[in-house]
Amino acid sequence: MSDQANVVTIDGKEFDFEKDLNKDQQYFINQIRSCQSKSANLRFELDQITMSQDAFTNRLIKSIKTDEEASLASEVS
Repeated sequence: MSDQANVVTIDGKEFDFEKDLNKDQQYFINQIRSCQSKSANLRFELDQITMSQDAFTNRLIKSIKTDEEASLASEVS
């Protein structure tokens, strides 16, 4: 770890991860980091799902409009 990566800021105070924090505090920080990482990954996945859902919704709407237009055209003929 670089020196900067080894520094943790809590309530505006800087702590050296290895020197200033006990094992429980280090564990809590590691848990927080893990939660932050998982949260970011879930947001990323949710963005993908939302975009896919929007694309499928738009394709459905376009399909229905196409069917309606074809139905109207056959009624006129």
